[in-house]
This record gives sequence, structure tokens and C-alpha cells, in this order.
Amino acid sequence: MSTQTFLLPDVGEGLTEAEIVQWRVKPGDSVAVNDVLVEIETAKSLVELPSPFAGTVGEVLAAEGETVNVGAPIITIAATTDAAGPTTVGQSEHGEPGDPSGDGGDGAVLVGYGTGGHVQSRRRKPAAPAEQRVAASVGVVAKPPIRKLARDLGVDLAAVQPSGPAGEVTRDDVMRHASQASVFRNIETPAWGDVREETIPVPAREPAGPPAVAPAKPVPDATLRQAQEPGREETIAVKGVRKATSSAMVQSAYSAPHVSVWTDVDATRTMELVKRLKASPDFADVKVSPLLIMARAVIWAVRRTPMVNAAWVDAEGGAEIRVRRYVNLGIAAATPRGLLVPNIKDAQDLSMRDLARALEKLTLTAREGRTTPADQQGGTITITNIGVFGMDAGTPIINPGESGIVALGTIRQKPWVVDGEVRPRFVTTVSGSFDHRVIDGDGMSRFIADVASILEEPALLLD
Repeated sequence: MSTQTFLLPDVGEGLTEAEIVQWRVKPGDSVAVNDVLVEIETAKSLVELPSPFAGTVGEVLAAEGETVNVGAPIITIAATTDAAGPTTVGQSEHGEPGDPSGDGGDGAVLVGYGTGGHVQSRRRKPAAPAEQRVAASVGVVAKPPIRKLARDLGVDLAAVQPSGPAGEVTRDDVMRHASQASVFRNIETPAWGDVREETIPVPAREPAGPPAVAPAKPVPDATLRQAQEPGREETIAVKGVRKATSSAMVQSAYSAPHVSVWTDVDATRTMELVKRLKASPDFADVKVSPLLIMARAVIWAVRRTPMVNAAWVDAEGGAEIRVRRYVNLGIAAATPRGLLVPNIKDAQDLSMRDLARALEKLTLTAREGRTTPADQQGGTITITNIGVFGMDAGTPIINPGESGIVALGTIRQKPWVVDGEVRPRFVTTVSGSFDHRVIDGDGMSRFIADVASILEEPALLLD
């Protein structure tokens, strides 16, 4: 029986590290090919790594919460078939990174590589103590992302009534049980303490040597004394999605000169169209929201002002502006793991129904932590729907590699002047930030005005 060492593979495109989120096995467990070994978090998404061979788990080499470099050993498995000696998966015999699929020629592949991902995986009981995790019955049928969502929301899957066609628990089942309108809202807001300030005595230290006279020690000020109290402050490591997001935002904010514009919009007819589409049999199985009309408006407006869809490129021979004649429409998604910006490829070619389906799939995939690195690359312009947080407007930061981002504010009834009379109308604010190296003031203003005109009169899309 030979011992196999499994090295952390590059599950994305050029990723260098990942965090061990949760082990699905423990030493002594028997595993089969494609059994899930561990759940990891990269800078892009949550990924489950399956075993490329069968055997018995020997040693777990990386702890949960630890950030591991690609190519580092994370687990050993004693294979059930004899081999020439200890080997590694994810690294060649010369010690160089090997095929990340782990396809050792025996047909075993990592999920997401090789044969197309049709192999089913089996989840095992977590090795961590039960009190550290939300209870989730192993008898409940639910996909891994749904279990992750349940843990994030504090939902016991055993208490959820499943509605899936195969008796499985769906995302909507979990959300309904949690009585949450959106995963973006805080589940619980900790209360402030009753005491605003307090003074904690700091005992004097013994002198390090035998000094003749011990120097007087300064008394810490109130702020320092508060910080020294256990539990008053918490340090959160910057890693995974948060680390990638912060790096991208700093790069964008300090490399592209941002300029923002905004305008108020009477979106009453947009709301009327959304209501009609929801009642239409053609959209019976598709989620319809004002974001769908906003997406169509942005795609339409890009055709009229293509520079908002362009990119600034620093080349060896000098800077260039790359104008894209297609729209890979990014949607900023605030997930429990952090901000993700997946995009819909060639959104300009989609019908209203197909675009609605694409938006729904993109949103669900992001919330469940299944967004792939490829889904987040190649975007040309982004929409951020800050209205779901109740915000009217904002000055969002441009996604790196793009030149424009549009924000849709909350839509609420307000008094609005129509034909000289004040009437209640559904009003929103459309705002956007742009790279002033690429777009001039008239171009960005015209673009936002075009988006606003569609929200005011969606019938213009028929042109």
C-alpha cells in the first residue's frame, strides 16, 4: 500500500493561494475517487476538492482557517492499490506543479476539470466539533452550496421543508425558513454596551533589573484602556474574496480618475412593465425585477455611447483605449463571503427572457458561492443595484479593466410633477462613475441620460 500526498491545485486561473474552509474527512476515513476531501476558498469562489484516488486518509496537513499556497501538501492518503512508492497529486515527479486535474491516467479527475463534471461527489461528516457548526442533518438532501448558505444564515437543514423536485432543500427553502427577504441583510445586529466609556486600572510592571529608582510609568489614556479590555476589539484577517476585492478597489481608485454623475428618474412605467412581465406566461418561471429593465437599458445605451464600454490599456508603445463592441455585463453581487462581480457574456445578444434567466442564474450562483473565476473575468461594464440596501444613489468604484459602472438606487413612491400637477410616482436615482481618461463629460452624461430615458419609457427598447 503506497502513500499519496495531495498538493493544493490551482483551481482557478493563476491563483496562488487558498484558505482551508472545512475538511470533509478525518484521519482513518475511507475515501473513494471523487469523494469530497475539503472545501477551500480562493480569491474568487468556494471550491470543493475531491479525491483523485481511493484509499484511507492518513494525515491532514493543513488546518481549517489556514491559508495555503498552491502546490503545498494538504493531506496524505494510503492508496488501496500498490504503487512504486510515495507519490503526490498536483506535482510532477520532478517537484514541479503537475496537471491540476489530478488525472493520473486512471480516469480520476477533480470536479470541474477533465470529463466535464458529471461525476457525483459524496459529502462526509465534518471533523470539527459539532458545537462549532450549525446543525445540518446528514439525512437531508441538499447541495453543498445550500448547506453553506444554511450555515451562514444559522438554519438547521433538518427543520427545513424541502420543495425541490427530487425532495432536496433549495435556496428558497432556506431563505424562507430564515424569514429573510435577502441574504444581504444582517441576521443579527449586536447591541451597544450600556457603558460608553470606562477606566480600567493597569497594574504597574516590575522593573526589568535592580534600578536605583523605578521611573514613573505613564497612565494609558481612556482609548488605550478601552482597547486593552478583552472582547472590545476584534481583528479580522484580510484574505480570500476580501483580499482580492480590496486590492482591486485600490488599484482602480488610484489608477483611474473617477468622475460621477447622477439623475432622478420617474420609473413608474418600468414598474408597470415589471408587473406585466410577472403576469405573462412567457416569464412564469423566470424572476423579473427592475434590474432586468436596467440591464436592458444599459446595453441599449452602450450602443449609443460605446466609449463607456471601452478600456484603458497601458501598452509598451503608449497607452491605448480598447473599445469593445460587445457587452459582458457585470452585476455586483454582495454575498456572505464578500463582493463578487460576475458578468453575463455577450449580453447584447440575449432576448429579454434570456437576459432574465441569465441574471437569475448569475445571482443565485454568486449567493451560493459557486461563481467561477472565468465568470468574473472579461467584464466590460458593471451594474450595482444599491437599491436593495435602501440607498438612493452612490459613487461606486469602477471594476478594474472597465471604464464605467452604473448604480440603480431604491425605487420608492415620491411626489413628482406630471403635466403641472404633483402626483405620486415611483422614483429612483441612476448614478454612475467613469474613467475620465476614456470618457468625457458629455459622453458620460449622455449615457446616464439614455439609461434614465429607458427607465422612464421602456417602450423605447422596441426601437
